[in-house]
Amino acid sequence: MANVEKLARQVTPSATPAKSRDWVKIGLITVAVGYLGLVLFIPALNVFIQAFKKGLAPLLHNMSQPVFLHAVQLTLICALIAVPLNTVFGLCAAWAITRHRFPGRAFVVSVLDVPFAISPVVAGLMLVLLYGRNGWFGEFLQNQDIKIIFALPGMILATAFVTLPFVAREVIPVLEEVGTDQEEAARTLGAKDWQVFWRVTLPNIRWALLYGVILTNARAMGEFGAVSVVSGNIIGKTQTLPLYVEEAYKQYETEAAFSAALLLALLAVVTLVLKEILERKTRIEEVKEDT
Repeated sequence: MANVEKLARQVTPSATPAKSRDWVKIGLITVAVGYLGLVLFIPALNVFIQAFKKGLAPLLHNMSQPVFLHAVQLTLICALIAVPLNTVFGLCAAWAITRHRFPGRAFVVSVLDVPFAISPVVAGLMLVLLYGRNGWFGEFLQNQDIKIIFALPGMILATAFVTLPFVAREVIPVLEEVGTDQEEAARTLGAKDWQVFWRVTLPNIRWALLYGVILTNARAMGEFGAVSVVSGNIIGKTQTLPLYVEEAYKQYETEAAFSAALLLALLAVVTLVLKEILERKTRIEEVKEDT
């Protein structure tokens, strides 16, 4: 009996810290979930509630308005042009950075992150100072009757600027991890550079590339700050979907604003689903390679 009591006294002190750690864990999880709920989940859920508050008919009516459809069209045009451009650029930049050593390589990598560091509003202002009427190239463009600012070309440039790093930043780590052994082996067997890229490099980076394209597209369709500065937010002419949301809400057209916000929110949901699918496929590929 004495031995049992002695053993119980030895076990009890170690149980207390374990319980304390459990309470700390529960507390941290509660704080994290509560913060996400207040900042992310509840506001996102409220968008869906407000959009469907008066039923489906008003929602469909708002989505069929010419101004709304024009905003959607402009958003799609900007994305359809900017995303392929930055996909090609991202692949070229990632290839050059990972497969070649050249003076100023570290500087190029740093410059690649500039759109992450600069405010989108500042990015739009930079484009205005270059291509605006009083900008560096303004007089030349005016003489050639070319309009960049307050027109579609400026909106595409702004979208391309803010989405520039995504593909490159997703592909670079994968290329560095894969290395050059397989590519060099293919060249030894007589493969040309384009054959090496299509048959060796591209299959190795396909999931990272798709992930970068998805993120680029999501940012392109949801961009507000830079596009707002260069477009002028002209209703029915240079107004994209995010700009439409702001303008409709300012004009107290809350139903129309929430209808557009719902469409953008659905885009975000689709992006998250595709992101999760790609991450799972990437993990499966890694497991297969390890085995």
